[in-house]
Amino acid sequence: MHDLDCLKAVTLLPAAFRPIFSFRYFNSVQSECFSQAFLSDDNIVVSAPTGSGKTVLFELCILHLLSRSIGPDGQFQHTPGTLKTKLREWKQKFGQVLGLNCQELTGDADVRPMPDTDIILTTPEKFDSITRRNKDHGGLSFFADVGLFEIDEVHLLHEPRGAALEAVVSRMKMLCRYPEMGGCPLSTIRFVAVSATIPNIEDIGEWLKVPPRALKRHVYDLRTFGEEVRPVKLTTKVLGKKGAQEAATTVARAASSMNFRNPFIKSQEHYERLQLAARSSKDKHLQECIRCGVGFHNGGMDMIERSLVENLFLRGDIHILCTTNTLAHGVNLPAHTVIIKSTQYFNKDKGCYTEYERSTLVQMCGRAGRPQFDDNGLVIIMTRRDTVHLYENLLSGSEVVESELLPAIAEHLNAEIVLMTVSDVSLAIEWLKASFLYVRIKKNPQHYKVDRAREDHLENHLKEICLRNVNELAEFRLVETDEYGFQLKPLEPGRLMAKYYLDFSTMKEITKAPIKCAVEDMIYTLAKSQELSWIQLRRNEKKLLNDINGDTTGKIKYHVLGVNGKIKKRIQSREEKIFLLINDALSGDPSTLDFTMSQDVTAICTNGTRISRCMSEYFRFMKRFKETVTALKLAKCIHERLWEDSSYQLKQLAGVGMVTAKAFLQSGIDSFDKLAKADPRKLEAITGRKYPFGNQVKEALDKLPPRIDMKLIETRRNTSGNHELTLILTRPGKTTASMCNVAHLVVGSEKTNRLYYYERIR
Repeated sequence: MHDLDCLKAVTLLPAAFRPIFSFRYFNSVQSECFSQAFLSDDNIVVSAPTGSGKTVLFELCILHLLSRSIGPDGQFQHTPGTLKTKLREWKQKFGQVLGLNCQELTGDADVRPMPDTDIILTTPEKFDSITRRNKDHGGLSFFADVGLFEIDEVHLLHEPRGAALEAVVSRMKMLCRYPEMGGCPLSTIRFVAVSATIPNIEDIGEWLKVPPRALKRHVYDLRTFGEEVRPVKLTTKVLGKKGAQEAATTVARAASSMNFRNPFIKSQEHYERLQLAARSSKDKHLQECIRCGVGFHNGGMDMIERSLVENLFLRGDIHILCTTNTLAHGVNLPAHTVIIKSTQYFNKDKGCYTEYERSTLVQMCGRAGRPQFDDNGLVIIMTRRDTVHLYENLLSGSEVVESELLPAIAEHLNAEIVLMTVSDVSLAIEWLKASFLYVRIKKNPQHYKVDRAREDHLENHLKEICLRNVNELAEFRLVETDEYGFQLKPLEPGRLMAKYYLDFSTMKEITKAPIKCAVEDMIYTLAKSQELSWIQLRRNEKKLLNDINGDTTGKIKYHVLGVNGKIKKRIQSREEKIFLLINDALSGDPSTLDFTMSQDVTAICTNGTRISRCMSEYFRFMKRFKETVTALKLAKCIHERLWEDSSYQLKQLAGVGMVTAKAFLQSGIDSFDKLAKADPRKLEAITGRKYPFGNQVKEALDKLPPRIDMKLIETRRNTSGNHELTLILTRPGKTTASMCNVAHLVVGSEKTNRLYYYERIR
């Protein structure tokens, strides 16, 4: 129990802010940090176990920022968008109580500037991408409005994706010094970070410039809490040692063989509830498991099945839940005991099996212990003998967090040059000095392959790092330097790499594309991209891929060929697999794939669209007409998962799936024009669908982009052979399309492959 005399009351907040919290007192962690969070502008780093209430600290920091808008009458009066902060899902809490505009940014959607947004929840990569993509549309002015930057799980710095977080924070630390930012919220930006227990939390404090503790100049005023503040005590065991569905089925069958002694069924009433719940599932395997008091949960399930399992588990009707690592920390399903039966997963960046990211493991462990039922929890980690010490160190909080910026420094340095936060080598060094890498390279130089940690030697080493990466960027014409190699200027290919968030190795492949490269060449460029390097060729996939490549019906447009120019009988690499999966996906009638390969296809199409768009802009910059057109078409086809000349064009309409598209095709309706002329009742008869399906399909046609007619007229010809042409674009009829549609006007010569004119028309 907490001592109420030591706890801070919610009534200490202004009256307008009190409804944010549903409790009367802050807990011990929140109370100890209350003054630092709500009554100061200092940067904060807090280290505490999962479940100790760190999110409330973020909320207190947000309220401190917003307290500037409390009027003399005690009312909250805020101008939307003037003080941006970044973090959690507070749409309901802050939106309803205070009227703030909260926005969550995830995925690969194109992000426009957000002048009226107050709170942004996003990933470091997405936040980085916002400013890269919108540099010419207020990207840096958007930065200027950021007054509070909150970092959850800051120990993510130790993982490959931590490089983006490090780069963004370094950028903001650079920008806040600029004289032109004076008076903007960014000039006094506040950093607040929370972390699980780590031994070098002082390094995080140094990096984020946490002020020193009173009377102790070299001791940062950090807040560190141990396991004693965890609401449910946790016991951990690390033991030296297929899928969630198979594990659940195995456990369920073992329990079923025990008949009435099944330990997961507590009573006849419980048994009857499980039988009823099982009948509401369409999955036979899930039905079998639920009947025995066991469930499984993975990303391949539809939302109805997932909700069914989640509710049964939270109610206690399911006692055993087998899940994947992704959903173990993506869905809040607390359990008494968490068993992690393997500490390896397939690392998409390294292309091999490797140990879990630390944050993933910590989050899974944090699910152990149910505050409403338990006073203790248990975590069992099963791993190999040679890695037992790694997880013992992690769970005891003795694993040092290092920087991951160095392997990705070319991409992030290029982005800073594009954004012009770095315009010469000296500023590049200053940017590096603002990074967590600089803090750790002084403490552990051997880890970063530096012999000595003397300050003068580090300065030279940082300069060498900058020059080495700048020279390579310049070699591929992404940046330009002056004759002394000091001044740095961004070039268009570098801007494109930053805009589309591409890996440097992928951009190199694009710049090396052969003259007049065909669609097949571009697909192979996609297949070799670093963004897809995590996709591997698995042994059990080879037969299906061989069958797809050997198709003789004309379904596959481009086959994988051998050195003799004939169709290969055996697929032997991940690049060949990706090449085939793109072709199969765009055929309009894709093959039936298992869950893992379906995920691969989704990733291929998402990244493939982005890379193809970058290709089209690069070729446009290089004035290469044919390649520009080809890349534009490829990007569109991958996005829609259809070739332009596919017989299944009608699949693009809402409500038209594969079965319906095939029925239309067999009746001779293979285009939007023919569908527009068809009678709605005939459409229902063809497809076997009931009224008003025909009307709904016809209405879906109205949501298509408007039709554009083109007319080319020669208006002038002179003796020198030059011609003046006028292109007239008309849009016959009215459009009811609700979305803003884009057309690309590309003018060039097929003979010389020269691009003469380009315009993007909205």
